[in-house]
Formats: sequence, C-alpha cells, structure tokens
Amino acid sequence: MALTNGLFNTALDAMAGEATSVSLHSSNPDPTGANELTGGTYARQTPTWGAASGGTVSITSDLGFDVPGGSTVAYVGLWDTGDSWLGSIQLTDSESFAADGQFTVTAMSITLTNA
Repeated sequence: MALTNGLFNTALDAMAGEATSVSLHSSNPDPTGANELTGGTYARQTPTWGAASGGTVSITSDLGFDVPGGSTVAYVGLWDTGDSWLGSIQLTDSESFAADGQFTVTAMSITLTNA
C-alpha cells in the first residue's frame, strides 16, 4: 500500500514548523549537532518555509551566514525553538573559507517518498 502526498504534506508542514533555526557545520554533526561553526559574527538563521506540496517542503528565501575565516562548511543543521537538534543535510560540495566570508543557502528541501 502506498501513502499519498497529501499525508506526506501534512507531516512535512508539521516538520517545517518545528525546524525554526538553521546552522552550519564543519563536519558530520549527527547525532547531537556537534561541529557547529563558531566565532566572528556567525549566527544561526531563521528559515521561512513554504507550504508542502507534492511530498516536498522548501525554504522560500535565501539564508545568509557570516562565516569566520579558517572554517569549512560541509553540513546544514536544523534546530527547534527549544534548541534541540533535529538533524542535518550534507552539502554536495563543502566550501572552505581562508578569510571571513559569506555563505548563502539558496535552496533547502525536505522530501518524503514511498519506499
């Protein structure tokens, strides 16, 4: 039996409502949210999520982060309002910063599918 995207969309909207903060990590942060960048003016960002459709929910605007020099960005992390770790998304390509710089998350989606 297959589940419908309507059910997935309901679940994804609830998940997006919980994921209220986004972080950057230098290496695998799971299962606790370890390896988060620190220093300079780095700060977590607040995502704006669209309504789930077709089994996918995505952010609706870019997230800009100040990254301290000497850092590598390899993962994006998700947190709830209580500062509890929700999980991570590994970037296709990590990016290293020799000097202070800017990292922008231009697209981020969570998709549920029937296996």
